[in-house]
Amino acid sequence: MSQLKGRIMAVIGYLRVSSGEQSIGAQRHSIEQTHKVETWFADEGVSGAVKALERPGFAELFKFIRKGDTLIVPAVDRLGRNTIDVLNTVEALQGKGVSIISLREGFDLSTPIGKAMLTMLAAVAELERSNIKIRQMAGIAKAKAEGKALGREKTIDDAVVAIWRKENSASIKLTAEHFGISPASVKRACRPQGLADHTD
Repeated sequence: MSQLKGRIMAVIGYLRVSSGEQSIGAQRHSIEQTHKVETWFADEGVSGAVKALERPGFAELFKFIRKGDTLIVPAVDRLGRNTIDVLNTVEALQGKGVSIISLREGFDLSTPIGKAMLTMLAAVAELERSNIKIRQMAGIAKAKAEGKALGREKTIDDAVVAIWRKENSASIKLTAEHFGISPASVKRACRPQGLADHTD
């Protein structure tokens, strides 16, 4: 651990392919044409529908990467399952002081152009959130009109929430924003771990 803390700034590559996609070798080759990467992380046969921080390879990367490091990905869609997840992943990395370069889109999020693209990404994510909320409200209204019992299946993995919060020393509010859930859900997830009382 002390060696990690004392190491110099590193250039790190992340690769992901779903089953049936091109090999990670092709992605690695494309990155190596323009960048010298010291450390690689990858998820092979992992669907893009899985959130970035719930993928084993990316979770290891997130634990390893440090302030001042640069993360290079073959395409921005490697960072999340949708715009909201990409934005959450980017914000989590930037919160650690990491620079991010996406090869296919040809931008560096630390540059003015990259920051402008991040602003647009945030706007699209907000639009997606609004559309999700509108659909949820419409579904609730329809269910009420039909006299159905309200409620939904539990889709939050409490262990993932609790582990992410502990590893990032995150507040309940930040954890809720990261996973797109309510603070109450975070408290419930962390209660078995004895973390629920540590708030902002």
